[in-house]
Amino acid sequence: MKLLIVEDEPALNESMRTFLHAADYLCEAVTSYHEAIEKIELYDYDCIILDIMLPGGSGLKLLEYLKKNDKTEGVIIISAKDSLEDKIKGLQMGADDYLTKPFHLSELSVRVAAIIRRKHFQGQSFITAGDISINTEGKTVKVGNHAIDLTLKEYRLLLFFCINKNRVLSKNAIAQHLWGDDMDLADNYDFIYTHIKNIRKKILAVGGDDCIRSVYGAGYKMQVS
Repeated sequence: MKLLIVEDEPALNESMRTFLHAADYLCEAVTSYHEAIEKIELYDYDCIILDIMLPGGSGLKLLEYLKKNDKTEGVIIISAKDSLEDKIKGLQMGADDYLTKPFHLSELSVRVAAIIRRKHFQGQSFITAGDISINTEGKTVKVGNHAIDLTLKEYRLLLFFCINKNRVLSKNAIAQHLWGDDMDLADNYDFIYTHIKNIRKKILAVGGDDCIRSVYGAGYKMQVS
């Protein structure tokens, strides 16, 4: 899952990025309103952690921009302001949650996970696609009754396919999902083919269906009934 952290305090920005990265999230971080706008215009995120007071503009203005442009990212507002009025305003403008500074990073991680479950998994911890089932809390994968071991990148990629089953995913979209900003360091998309090849091999080894297909000139698709 891909997160954007929008926080101008360097120490807090870095501590959130480090903690959430350790929790297996792909994290990108910015420190100003205009940097956040640039990111949101270029990429999609599963959840945005948004400070209200930002250089160059208000976090609430950024939230308004998200909703005006039909962006579907989950949003957690973080702010030193603890008034009921501020909380109500943020939630009325479309934020999914509101966390007052200072807060424990473990609580932030739990709230991020809850928003992602609501957004992608209808509040459930399990997602299925054909004979594949994924426990998003335990990060475990089964094909039928057989557990399979995946690397972190393989797990993220398979989950991305399951969330978008029966949809064609471009190689660029897959690269952004797996690597975020670092995708530009790759000379080509051979790494995507390698990960998909490994996933298919592991699924077939336990008798699963070969459901991830290459779509010529477009990308890849998980075809399930």
